[in-house]
This record gives sequence, structure tokens and C-alpha cells, in this order.
Amino acid sequence: VERIAEEVIARFPEARVAVLSSDALRGPQSHEEAFGAISAREIDIIIGTQIVAKGHHFPWLTVVGVVDADLGLENGDLRAAERTFQLLQQVAGRAGRGERKGRVYLQTYMPDHSVMRALMAGDRDAFLARESEARERVKLPPFGRLAGVVVSSENAGLAMSFARAMARGAPAADDVAVLGPAPAPLAMLRGRTRLRFLVKTGRHVNIQAYMEAWLGPLKVPGAVRVSVDIDPYSFL
Repeated sequence: VERIAEEVIARFPEARVAVLSSDALRGPQSHEEAFGAISAREIDIIIGTQIVAKGHHFPWLTVVGVVDADLGLENGDLRAAERTFQLLQQVAGRAGRGERKGRVYLQTYMPDHSVMRALMAGDRDAFLARESEARERVKLPPFGRLAGVVVSSENAGLAMSFARAMARGAPAADDVAVLGPAPAPLAMLRGRTRLRFLVKTGRHVNIQAYMEAWLGPLKVPGAVRVSVDIDPYSFL
């Protein structure tokens, strides 16, 4: 946002610009002052992060632009499409809430993606129906269950060899698939190499019991960490 603010100020030197982000707004008073200035029409251009996407009513705001609108679709999260759709729909709703009509610009490298097409068509129900059908076809939640397992170590070779041993030791079971190991989306974090498994099961499988049967007997080396997340919310 700081870089965008620099370019906006250079291009529109007469405009009154406000940057709204968790770094720029610290504490209730700074929030109140910023949004008060916007309501009083003392701000011409708002540059913000997701904090401006929902819950705010700016009756004089008529144009919304989203830079890299498809960024959230590339994070390896099975809910990425619905989250991106929801966020973009919310931020688009900030424009034209008063008497004047609004206009929304989305910068995207994937204009044919189902999320972008649904937003352009204003067809939320069709998007949700397609998303539900796609998940049901491959038994992803809510039509199945998932567990995430991350193996990490400062020793990349040890992390890989232990993860491969884990894969060989995964019990066979009906309606259970163990995918991986593969590099986690954040493959290196704080000096540790991270490898990820994704366990996918049918909806009625006792996934906790399966994970206990698989991981319970493991003897984990002291230099290795194994973390488990049942019904994961984050896939990083």
C-alpha cells in the first residue's frame, strides 16, 4: 500500500490521500479520526488493505479499484475461490452506496476464472452452486474431511527422509488417501524446511482415529517437528 500511495500522490498531487492499513491505523482513536475524515469528505482517495472491505459506509465513494484481485486464488487453500469471491464482493459493495452510481475495477491475470466471471455477472448463486458441485465431485469439505500434517526441520535432508518414511508407514484404509509429502506453500519458514501431507477421507471416516493409528507409533527425531491440523482452516 505504501508503494501504491507513492504512485497515487505523484499522479494526483492535489488529491487528499488516506492510507488505511493495520500499520497506519493504531488504536481506536486513529480509526475514528480516519473514518471521520472520510465521512466529512476531507479525503479524495482511500488506499487500503482488507480492513476497508467490509462494514463501512462511504456514501460519496463511487469508484473502487482492486490491485492484483486474483492474488488470493493462488495460496493452495481449497476455500480460496469462495474467500476471494466474498472479499471482492464486499469491497465492490463499498462503491455507489449513496445516491450516485458506483464503478468497480478489478485487476486480474485470470479474467476467465469462475470467481471473476461470477463477479462480473453478479451471479452469486451460480458461483456457489459450481463450487459445491466441484467439491462434491472430489469429496472435499463439506462432502469429505481433511487433515494437514507438516514435517519441519532445520536439516532439509532429515525432514525429507523422515517424511518419506512417514509416507511408507501410512496405514491403508477404506476411503482414505494420503497425499504427499510435498513442499508446503511456505516451504521455508524461520530457517526450517517444511513438507506437507494432506489426508483426505470420506465424510463418515473417523479421521482422528486414523491419524492416531498412523502417527501414534512414530519415533520423531529431536530435530524434527510434526504438526497436525484436523479440518484445517489454513493450508500454508
